Amino acid sequence: MAEALILDSEAVNALASATDRGVLAERARAILTVAYERGAVARVPAPVLAEVCRGPRYDPPIEHLLASRGIVVCDLTQMVAKRAGHLLGRSKLSSAHAVDAFVVATALLFDAAVIATGDPADMRRLASPFKQVRVFAI
Repeated sequence: MAEALILDSEAVNALASATDRGVLAERARAILTVAYERGAVARVPAPVLAEVCRGPRYDPPIEHLLASRGIVVCDLTQMVAKRAGHLLGRSKLSSAHAVDAFVVATALLFDAAVIATGDPADMRRLASPFKQVRVFAI
């Protein structure tokens, strides 16, 4: 499989509400641009939507982003869910970090992946044993 760009909640929010996010939006857009130039498709793990969707009044910017060409929502599969649980156990993190673990587990579906995140410390902790996953802070 090809390289993938995996967006966490903060990256999705930064891209969806760029005018409110300033520098974070600029960084997220720069990472997205490089990914597109390299032929990567941006992926949003479905559990990330639980952190960013807050109802019809607030969701239109998220829906607009998700409808963009080159951004795909990855469904949560049993394999990804179990792998996320194993990552939490190995890292000694509680289920409060489950969405972060789902992001890393999704990245592991690809030969090479970059995670764009607002939480680089936890993502690096979860992804540290896996050389094919790089973590970029936005």
